Amino acid sequence: MAMANAEYPFSELMWTMLVFFCWIAWFWLLFLVLTDLYRRPAVSGWAKAGWTVLVFVLPFVGVLLYLGTQGRHSRYSSTTDQSPAEQIAEAKRLLDQGVIDEEEFQALKRKALSS
Repeated sequence: MAMANAEYPFSELMWTMLVFFCWIAWFWLLFLVLTDLYRRPAVSGWAKAGWTVLVFVLPFVGVLLYLGTQGRHSRYSSTTDQSPAEQIAEAKRLLDQGVIDEEEFQALKRKALSS
């Protein structure tokens, strides 16, 4: 047992675990980008094909470029799928019920209009 420990020290074990974790995280990120891309109806088929080729040919550049240019439209960057009008209507309903006050309503309204 001592010989195995000397051949593969703890630092190399930690390095291997870190590399394995980054490898799994990379595939998870790639999966998220591709599922987001193919679930967006506003993107044309040619654009989807172009992004897919870019992501597979230049993976790091493609994923980072996609997240940088399309990330704000990503369904993962928003906690709601409601339109701004629906968000304001929901906030108004909460205001009318007394769950939130006028200041919170205005903040929710500004947030909905800014997205």
